[in-house]
Parts: sequence; C-alpha cells; structure tokens
Amino acid sequence: MSFLNDLDLNIEKLEKLLEIGTYADLRIVTGESNNIIQKDGIIDEISSGISSGVIVRVLEKNGWGLATSNNVSLKNIAEIIKKAHDMAKISNIHTKKSIELKEIPVIQDNIKADVKIHPENISIEEKKEYLKSAHGNMSGEKIVSTSVSYSDGEGHSILMTSEGTRIENESVKALLRMTAIAKDGTLQFAFDRIGGNGFEVIKNAKIEEMAKNTKERAVRLLTAESCPKGTFDVILDPELAGVFIHEAVGHAAEADLVLQNDSVFHDKLGNSVGSEEVTVIDDATIEKSFGQYKYDHEGVKGEKTTLIENGVLNGYLHSRETAGRLNMDVTGNARAEGLNKPIVRMSNTYIKPGSWKFDELLEDTKTGIFLKGSRGGQVDTGKGLFQFNAVEAFLIEDGKLTKPLRDAGLSGEILDILHHIDAVSDEFELSVGYCGKGGQSVPVGDGGGSVRTKTTLS
Repeated sequence: MSFLNDLDLNIEKLEKLLEIGTYADLRIVTGESNNIIQKDGIIDEISSGISSGVIVRVLEKNGWGLATSNNVSLKNIAEIIKKAHDMAKISNIHTKKSIELKEIPVIQDNIKADVKIHPENISIEEKKEYLKSAHGNMSGEKIVSTSVSYSDGEGHSILMTSEGTRIENESVKALLRMTAIAKDGTLQFAFDRIGGNGFEVIKNAKIEEMAKNTKERAVRLLTAESCPKGTFDVILDPELAGVFIHEAVGHAAEADLVLQNDSVFHDKLGNSVGSEEVTVIDDATIEKSFGQYKYDHEGVKGEKTTLIENGVLNGYLHSRETAGRLNMDVTGNARAEGLNKPIVRMSNTYIKPGSWKFDELLEDTKTGIFLKGSRGGQVDTGKGLFQFNAVEAFLIEDGKLTKPLRDAGLSGEILDILHHIDAVSDEFELSVGYCGKGGQSVPVGDGGGSVRTKTTLS
C-alpha cells in the first residue's frame, strides 16, 4: 500500500496533473527525526520533529520552474504545479542555455528500509544508556568535558514524473557522535562517530572501546609535539584518505562543477591525473553503507562509477541534465535534501584498496609522518588546491611509529598529491557523515585504504 493513502492522495490524479510542459516531476516527502544531546553526563536536550511537503519541477523547453509547499493536499499540489510551470515558461524566455535531459528507463518500484532493528522500537531510556556509557568511558584524568549526541530519522518519499516513473522509498538512519576535551595547560579534543541504516549499527558497535580510544587520543594530544613543517613522505589513514578523496577528487568530478569550469578535472577525461596506484570509485550500491541508495532523486538507479582508473580520469558524476549536456551516461548522482532540487552529489566515495599490508607499508617508509583522522579543511576545486588538518599524527622512524604529533596540516595541489601516491593498503574502511553543497546536506560515506604520498605539511 502506498503511503499516499495516508495523505489521502490519488496516484492517478497526480499523474494527470504532471502532464504539463516538456517534463515535470514531483516529490512528496515526509519525515520524523529524534535527537538526544548529552553534555558532561547530563541530558541537555531531547527533541523530535515531524515534517512533510512537496516539491515540483517543471521543464518548459529550456527553462526550469520550481515550487515547494508544506501543504500536501491535492488542490494545493495542483496550484504549485501550475506555479512551477508559469515560472518555467518565464525562465525559458530568458535562458541562453539548451537543456536536454538524458533518456532513462521508466521505473516503478517501492523500496523498504532494510533494517533489523528500527529505532522507533528502542525506548528513549535505552538510547540514553548508550550515551551514558560513552560518557563514562570518556571520563577520567585530564578530561574536562564530554559530549555525546544521538540522532535517528525515518523518511518516506514518492517520486513521480511525467514520463511514468513512480518510486516510493523508505529510509531509516541512526547516528551516534562523541567528543572528549582534555586540558593540561592547553585544550585538545578528539571525537568519533558511528552510524548506519538501522539501530543495529549502534547496538553492535563497541561503544565503550570507541569512547576509551577517544579519551586516550585527546589526552595523548596534550603531550604530543607540534608536527614538523616541510615536505615529507606521509601515510594517510583510511579516514583522512577518504576525506581527501571526497573533498578534493569527488567534488572535482561532479559534472555541474565541470560545466561551470570550476574543476581541476575540466577537459581532462582520458588523461592522467594521478599515479597508477590511484583508482577512485563512487558507489551507491554498497550494502548497509551510510551513502547507499537504490535510486537517486530523478529516478536513476544508483551505480558504481569509476572516476579515476589506474591514474586516468575515467568519468564524472551526473544528473540527467549534465549527462545530456555532455552526452554521457547517467550515473545516478542527482540527490536532494528534503524539499530541495536534486543536484549532483556523491554517495560512497573511496580510493580502491591496493596490495600492501599496512605493516609492510609502514616498514617500507623509513622516514615520514603518519596522519590520522580529519579535523576538516578546505578545497578550491577550480584552482586544484587543498588544505586539510589531521586529528593526530605520528613520526615514522626506521619504519616504526614513534613520537605522537599534533597540529598537523597538509596542503598543496590536488594533481600533485595524486601523482605522488605510490602505495595503497589492502584495508577497506568507510567513514560516515553528511556532505554539504548548495545549502543541502546528504548522507555519504568515504574512505578506502591507507595511502602513502608526498606532500607539504604546514
């Protein structure tokens, strides 16, 4: 049974309303979210929210019109479809670009969330116990503050298009974050997170171990020496390697940025952009991953897309419009948050694991720096420049980890660091998170193996 029945909406009438313009689609979205925030062992906030709404897009020749509303009655939907069409006709008069959507198969499907334990079946009291456990295991000497947050959400949506596609989708997410702040003259912090498509990922996680490791990392940073500056051989752990691949490679491979000439990969298809050790993949099909989905928000099936293969730029990530403009295949990467228009986004983006064991990679690196975790950074995809900060680092001497280091930042040119990658470990880890672009935030994964390269630490 369609969730539209709960909204008292008739599918046939909606389909009739979409017979307008060159192309039209609508998404009806409902969602429920829950949040618990704990600070220093005391519950600071418990909140929940319910939302619903509809977004309509209409294409009239070469002009788009878009309208949204929180009123999902049939009468109101008819009105905003007309409003979107009116705006599309005006847009078509003033636009100078040509729009041709890439043809795709008509899909009719109903996707249920693949979860073993639904968060709604776990009481607030039980959820609070996980936060309490995390706080207890992060507390200790030199720890001056802890924070733990839990969030879950359930969403239902239906996509309907004038071409006949109708896809209903149910999604469930759960996420736990923790932070420990240590003080001994200076302040240092460390954090960790775990998330997935059902509460089972929280229940099966080693929360106590995660919390203890977070505490130890924060305390260790208090006595760590400042990271030396200069150009070094470095090993990035899977988390930091994943963030680099996501931010510096994945965003640069988004076709909308390529078309705006805001990508270092502009006009580089088929050319070498890295060493032969570099294969980068975006894959929406990885089961139980945070960035998994069956269809994007244009009704295109999510795929495994090889962006870079053995150092050669192999492709871009596409919406139907960008694929049409560049005459390329769709990749299923048009995603939207809530009542926003679909834009080109990543799913799970990673560097393909190599053949090295991590211990062998470390032993082979006589002198260098091992960089762990990510504290964020910034990328200029157009100029091809990046700057990232690691959570912590270790000096490598004679193939062994020795001194702990802090304040490690790496910077340089995207293509330069890709060309200097000479080894990737056989590990495969995906971190969970949310990616922001164009004012929208969507769940993603990033990671791969540990990566050795040469770069500047600043």
